[in-house]
Amino acid sequence: MSRAAGLVEPGPDVASEDMLRARCYRLLARFLSSPPTTHDLEGATGLSGDDSELGRAISAFARVCAGSTAASVAAEYQDLFIGLARGELVPYGSYYLTGFLHEKPLSKLRQDMARLGVEREEGVAEPEDHIASVCEMMAGFIDGSLGRALSLEEQKAFFAAHVGSWAPVLFRDMEEAKASVLYAALGSVGRAFLAIEERAFAMV
Repeated sequence: MSRAAGLVEPGPDVASEDMLRARCYRLLARFLSSPPTTHDLEGATGLSGDDSELGRAISAFARVCAGSTAASVAAEYQDLFIGLARGELVPYGSYYLTGFLHEKPLSKLRQDMARLGVEREEGVAEPEDHIASVCEMMAGFIDGSLGRALSLEEQKAFFAAHVGSWAPVLFRDMEEAKASVLYAALGSVGRAFLAIEERAFAMV
């Protein structure tokens, strides 16, 4: 994934609602960057939500995690995102926006990363427009762990260009994919969460 050269702890002045937003982005990033460990699954079983669409999706995801094993989810991740030649889904912004990898959306993301002081982590082979990477960056821009917390206007611009422009479609595809069980539930979380983000940014 992509991280700033000087990754720091979240600032103490980050509002509680923004910390929750950052945690939701990090949940998505963790489960989408690689198959979750047993520890990850056990941690997610403790999640609970209210009666909102997002709350219900989070509760459903926790129940699926409780009934899953690391081995079963690793096999699901392999089928969905890797496959023999290609997985059922291709979780990159360039692919969703153009039909091809390594296209202009990735170039634009790299330009914005450079402008914002975010560097690609050494040893990471995935292009930076992987869904886990952009979710991780959004979390860092919200809580300041990538150097500084971005203003809502800056968050909105990054979201519109690199997340909201394609990730909701990926999450819907995760809900509907044939190989998807845990990731169908995670797709529901992602789709509901990004809908809230979209509505909130519309008021900025």
